Amino acid sequence: MIQLLFTLIAAEMALILTLLFRTPLRKLVILSLDRVKRGKAPIVVQTVAATVFVLLLSSVYSMVKIQNRMTETGEVNPTDQVLMSNHLLEASLIGFLLFLALMIDRLHHYIRELRLLRKTMEVAKKRIRATEDASAEKLKALGEESTTLRNTISKLESEVEAKTKEANDAETETDALRKQSEEYLLEYDRLLEDNQNLRNQLESIAHGSSRSC
Repeated sequence: MIQLLFTLIAAEMALILTLLFRTPLRKLVILSLDRVKRGKAPIVVQTVAATVFVLLLSSVYSMVKIQNRMTETGEVNPTDQVLMSNHLLEASLIGFLLFLALMIDRLHHYIRELRLLRKTMEVAKKRIRATEDASAEKLKALGEESTTLRNTISKLESEVEAKTKEANDAETETDALRKQSEEYLLEYDRLLEDNQNLRNQLESIAHGSSRSC
């Protein structure tokens, strides 16, 4: 029994060391523990753990019984001492065995949680990268669109300046034509007045000639 307990403890310690360090064997151990925790396997494991715990209680009970018998008799029996030491060693080994089994279970649980957390972080990083790439593409497209709009605005400003210059030139030319037209009207009025004066003079001359005849 004691030899079997030592063997099991050594196996559990080796298993713990395997779980603590990253090796190809660690993946196989994790996969094996995953299978153990699926289906009906947990029931079997719990049954074995309960059996071992019962053995621990039995050893403790035997120790208490021997201790009570030694107290009642007041004598130290070598056989009782051997049995007491044997049960104490068995109880210690069984307790250590259960403790190592609990450590293995917790290590496996935390390793699985860590793997899930890493996968979640990788997915989040990929999403963040995709979002950053999309944002960069949008910023690039907006930058190109902004450059195009700036060029269009510059062209429109140039066209507006050209049209404004043309309008100013046309307005200047219109003012010049208006002034020239006003001068022509004034000259026309003066010519009409001169013509009217000439007609009046001709009529006067004609009227004087008719009188002299």
